[in-house]
Amino acid sequence: MSYNESSHSFVGNCVYYHSIYEWKQKKRGFFMESNQNETKQDEINQDKINQEKKKREIIVIGAGMAGLLIAYYLKKQGKDVLVLEANAVASGQTGRTTAKITSQHALKYHKLMQSMDVKKAMLYARANEEAIAEYERLIREEKIECRFKRVPAYLYTSQNPGLLKQEAEAASLLGIDAFFTTETELPFEVTGAVCFRNQAQFSPMEFVKYIAAKLEIMEHTKVIRIRGNRLITESGEFLAEKIIMATHYPIRNVPGFYFMREHQERSCVLELASCDKTVGSYPLEGMYYGIDSDGLSFRQAGENLLLGGGSYRTGENEYGGTYEKLVQAAKQYFPECKEVSRWSAQDCMPHDGIPFIGRFSVFTPNLYVATGFQKWGMTTSMVAAMLLRDMICGIENPYAKLFAPQRFLIRAATGNFLKDVGMSVKGLVKGFFHKKAPRCAHMGCELVWNPDEQSYDCPCHGSRYDADGKLLDNPSVHDLQRKKCDSQH
Repeated sequence: MSYNESSHSFVGNCVYYHSIYEWKQKKRGFFMESNQNETKQDEINQDKINQEKKKREIIVIGAGMAGLLIAYYLKKQGKDVLVLEANAVASGQTGRTTAKITSQHALKYHKLMQSMDVKKAMLYARANEEAIAEYERLIREEKIECRFKRVPAYLYTSQNPGLLKQEAEAASLLGIDAFFTTETELPFEVTGAVCFRNQAQFSPMEFVKYIAAKLEIMEHTKVIRIRGNRLITESGEFLAEKIIMATHYPIRNVPGFYFMREHQERSCVLELASCDKTVGSYPLEGMYYGIDSDGLSFRQAGENLLLGGGSYRTGENEYGGTYEKLVQAAKQYFPECKEVSRWSAQDCMPHDGIPFIGRFSVFTPNLYVATGFQKWGMTTSMVAAMLLRDMICGIENPYAKLFAPQRFLIRAATGNFLKDVGMSVKGLVKGFFHKKAPRCAHMGCELVWNPDEQSYDCPCHGSRYDADGKLLDNPSVHDLQRKKCDSQH
């Protein structure tokens, strides 16, 4: 065969170049093509490496306190663990906590003994007391600088001391070092208080910094869906033998149906400086939590004071004013104080008052969950870490049945269940008929404008969005479809 062109001759399989320049150009092209082939092969090899990196023994979703501790304790057992975080480490509720490490969970133990039994109440008390001790052991052995300090914790009332006498008796019966008193450090008179000795407080962000440095974490990697052992994210798919959802509120609806088993509440905090109380002593040695409807929370944080209160169900603050009430309380009790910062936290409230820690459902044996921590996320995060470590590693844990998501405690849960179902139905109906109102991307409930935080809040399950529709809090994993929400305020 023959082929002739002005630039070169092709005879048989041979190409004859008519100039050195042309030969060099062709040679250069050959090497460029070779380099391109090598580059493509390198990319293929890198893709294979990246795919291998996305295959893990265990993947924990969420880099808050719970997710980090769960991953840390599993890694200590020799497990291959990767943590995926939608935003940045500790950017969720961990960064908004008042950081009380305590077994004192409001009016808890008398109620547990009445709605369940003494054995379950005792297990709950022991699990939380052991969590405090484990924090102390870990911090001491690892020499973590996080201002950990053992302090007493108080519940107080100005209205009903009888409730606190009952709580003190119940807690003491269950093995907690607790007693009733009328003496506190607060800047106002109380009619009664119950003190739990040897509780603790710390700086969670300093603690998290140490723990996170020991783990492999991928930030800004939001998990959108979980299908079997696959995690679908905005950065591609990951595979894991076992998956743990530590996302505050579960991001998967079925088959766990957690949206029918817990709701979310918000509470506000002011950080105050230059405080000088009109009554009592300062700074505070103890941590305080009021049980009355207008009760306040107090905790010393270095030289500053954390003043909390104004708790409400997410989506039920359409008239605002929660921060203003705290500001007025600060002026009343600490007239010389200056506000340094303010924030709100969101808490998952299970119907029966017990967190959900264990397998997500009976139909998903390799999917685990940790949620429903109420207002005691720091303590319960450690409970979850130790329990899930034992469960996954085949170690018997005495608290597994108590916290198992598959429990069904009718007497303890029925009242709150019916109330939450009613709220959800109301929100869904409004979302269906009020077409112009913003609707939650989770399940379609009508959103409520929160003037205090300039956000759209879902009264059904607690998802929150900013004024432009950007997601702030789950269970939703998507922004609102509209770039700018229609103003309803």
